[in-house]
Amino acid sequence: MNYYSSEMLGFAAGIVTTLALLPQALKIFTTRKTRDISLLWAVSMNVGIVLWLCYGLAKDDLPMIAANSVSLALLFVILLFKLRYR
Repeated sequence: MNYYSSEMLGFAAGIVTTLALLPQALKIFTTRKTRDISLLWAVSMNVGIVLWLCYGLAKDDLPMIAANSVSLALLFVILLFKLRYR
């Protein structure tokens, strides 16, 4: 696989996995209900995404940096709502 193809594959994977968080974040934002969201999950996902973002920065991997930056923003919002509306 050439560089361009692997870069596009990385962007596609990042878009799909990041967009997967959007419905949950929107639902929490509109309902203000987080009862079914695990606090441990929310914290561990934020920590994991920060680590992936650091790894992407260390590797200078643009798809990884972009996807994990947006994912971190969405997950951070979910965590904040979880802490606020539990």
